[in-house]
Parts: sequence; C-alpha cells; structure tokens
Amino acid sequence: MEDALKKRDAASAALKDKLQKALLGFQNSGLSVDIKDGKVYVSLADKLLFPSGSITIDQHGKDALVQLAAVLNKEPDINIAVEGHTDTKKVINLGQIKDNWDLSVLRATSVTRFLTESQGVDPHRLTATGKSQYQPVDEGTTPDALAKNRRIEIVLTPKLDEIYNLIKQ
Repeated sequence: MEDALKKRDAASAALKDKLQKALLGFQNSGLSVDIKDGKVYVSLADKLLFPSGSITIDQHGKDALVQLAAVLNKEPDINIAVEGHTDTKKVINLGQIKDNWDLSVLRATSVTRFLTESQGVDPHRLTATGKSQYQPVDEGTTPDALAKNRRIEIVLTPKLDEIYNLIKQ
C-alpha cells in the first residue's frame, strides 16, 4: 500500500510539473497549480475565463484551456473534476441564472463542454460540479478576497485502481 501511495504522489508531482510548464504564460493571469492530498489542483481565476457575471468562456480563457487539454489528453489515467466556485455576493439580474449555485454549476459545465467538445478530452473522465460560495479560499470581504473565491478549480486525481485492489485483498 505504501508503494502505491508513493507512486501516486510521484505521478501527481510529475503531472504538476507538466502542467506548470504548459501553462506558464497564464500564471500571471490568475492561474495556479498545487498538490493537496495526492491530487493536482489547477485553479483558474474567473477573470481569466469569463467576463463578469457570464458563463461564456472568453478567448484568453480558451487559450489556457487548450494548453491544459493538451496535457490532459496525454494523461489518460487521470480523472478530472471541474469545480465552479463563487464569492458571497448575490447574483443580480442574470436572467436564467438565479443564484451563486447556478452560476458555479453553469461555469463548470461551460469549461467541461469546452474540454470535451472542442478539445477532445474523454467525457467519461470528467465530472462538473458547482460549489457556489461554500468553499472559499479567503474568508475576507475585501475585493481581493472575493476575487480569490471566484474561480474554476480543475482537480486531477490519478486513478486509484492499484490502491483499491490492495485494500480489497
């Protein structure tokens, strides 16, 4: 079991390195890559992906996602969760988008659709979720704190078949 966990951690570190190199040009635009609990987190600020209050990915966001998809398509043994996050400000006047839950889910599905339909990422590997305002990275109420919470996180998890097989034995 310990060997399997070491393999997972080594694979996560290698993936993080590949992603950081591929996405280097976007790191000053609100993109970061981190490892937590054996998973690789690619965090994209909403300003990198979407105009304010929108669920339509802008060109700069598409450029970042194209680079990300190029890495993901070379790593078929990685599961991908696309999580939408918002700040605590109430959504106002966005038509069919009723609240932060809607906004977070719809942004996550916009990214998921772009990755699958435009970039050929296998949809069987993806899950889209909306977390709304309930998993903030900054509890503050300043404009900077609120901006940190408006993000898409793409959580990459190595398939854990080997670990599950060891546990079952």
